[in-house]
Amino acid sequence: MLTGSEVHANIPAGDLKRARRFYTETLGLSPTAEDEYAIRFPTPSGSWFQVYQTSFAGTGKHTIAQWDVADIEQAVNQLEARGVVFEKYDMPGIEWQGSIALLPSGRSAWFTDSEGNIMCLDERTGT
Repeated sequence: MLTGSEVHANIPAGDLKRARRFYTETLGLSPTAEDEYAIRFPTPSGSWFQVYQTSFAGTGKHTIAQWDVADIEQAVNQLEARGVVFEKYDMPGIEWQGSIALLPSGRSAWFTDSEGNIMCLDERTGT
């Protein structure tokens, strides 16, 4: 029933104006549509995600969105230069190189957006 359907991410924002500044100025993304309730951002594959106004922003304690990147070190360095602070989590058996976790599937780095949502950069190996 859903095999032909696309999936889109919805990212909660407690303050949509603040979130817009973070996603456009800090992450360097350009919206394709917006109104007083939501802002839509495109992805290279033609899909999209939206940031929407809600009082429940930042309440999830899990990764809410993930960007697949070709060079995680470059992406981390660029975002750190823009003020993004990366998180380190206590994950048994995981080695860290600075802000980057070395995982069996590749390398990952986590940060929170302006609304307290946990985001991930991911560089997969062997895919």
